[in-house]
Amino acid sequence: MEIEDGQGRAPAAYGVGDASYRAAGERPGITKLVDAFYRIMAERPDAQRILRMHPKDLSVSRDKLARFLCGWMNGPKLYNEKYGAIRIPHAHEHLPVGPEERDAWLACMEVAIAEQGYASDFAVYLLRELRVPAERIVEVSRDPVRRDA
Repeated sequence: MEIEDGQGRAPAAYGVGDASYRAAGERPGITKLVDAFYRIMAERPDAQRILRMHPKDLSVSRDKLARFLCGWMNGPKLYNEKYGAIRIPHAHEHLPVGPEERDAWLACMEVAIAEQGYASDFAVYLLRELRVPAERIVEVSRDPVRRDA
């Protein structure tokens, strides 16, 4: 899983250096992904429960997710610059997130990723990597809704 760097250097594997950040289109591409993600969440019946966990005005949520993803993909640490340090699982531990909510979130992200026109190997890589923090959020949820247990 490599991308061309466009500057004559050897291709980099996703997850190495800023290769993932670049593959996602840097900040403009990540913002586009986040906008698609929240639009899809609003449209999908299976995502309404997680949408209701957000404030009505999604401006800050969109900003936080885009800034977080920039740093998470080894781009600039924009979340930290504006909001301070974050530990994703613990930032969500007060929410009732179980397997259904995790799966709905990932389903929305999967559709949003598919809309971006990313290289197929990057799309697969990104969704696979996003499963890790999504699962950690379920593990730390104080009131998990575990419908499959």
